Amino acid sequence: MRVLVTFAVDEEFAPWRKMRHFRSIDYDGLRLWKTSSEGVEITALVTGIGTQAAAQAMGLMMSMADEDRYFDICISSGLAGALKKGLHTGDIIAPQVLLAERAHADLTSDPLRVDDDLRQRALGTGAICSDCLFTTEKVLVKAQQKQICASRAQSVDMESFEIVKQAKEWGARTLVLRAISDLAEEDLPIDFNRTISKENQISVVKVVMELAKNPFVLPRLLRFGKQSRYAAQRLANFLDEYVQALSALDPGHLKQQAVAR
Repeated sequence: MRVLVTFAVDEEFAPWRKMRHFRSIDYDGLRLWKTSSEGVEITALVTGIGTQAAAQAMGLMMSMADEDRYFDICISSGLAGALKKGLHTGDIIAPQVLLAERAHADLTSDPLRVDDDLRQRALGTGAICSDCLFTTEKVLVKAQQKQICASRAQSVDMESFEIVKQAKEWGARTLVLRAISDLAEEDLPIDFNRTISKENQISVVKVVMELAKNPFVLPRLLRFGKQSRYAAQRLANFLDEYVQALSALDPGHLKQQAVAR
């Protein structure tokens, strides 16, 4: 069984990478790591931040895959922000429905739904039932921005819709597992939209430049960093348990389910 797990940035993937032996693979600029666990072949992909980066990375993955190398399951993973109260830092969410800020003319139906069986397994493992996740084009920096979007979803990220959309086009079964890094009622310490590098990662230099504009936010930035590391570690622990449990699934049944969808 082949499982693809995606992350936006290295910091989201790092705790899981430390937990088990991943070997790095270079393919046409893609940031890939591979490992295996009890018959499950795991590929981790760092897509970069944002919908365009996610779409480009997934497009390259599709171009490198032949009939024998397609993935049975694709999990969009990483951190997410809460849009509604009740979600706490480090909570692992498994949304059922995905909405996108940007319209997709090639889709006959919107929103997207993840695989129900895989989601139920995640809920049984301890993930929190979250009905809807909203994929935006920009980081929601202010609590007021989150409040505006709260009528549409319980949580927000910047990649999952594109990842699930393309994975479904492959015929893969899909799931979203995200850890909450920031609460609905809190502003982010700086505008992270201004800190994204050309490689679609967080630029330390740009973070320092933002901090220089307002040094008084340093304690909040350090606290947010601690929250994010905690959430990423919680996610790593969950992913490791969840992916290992997938070894009990019948690969033939997986393919039948994918075709049915």
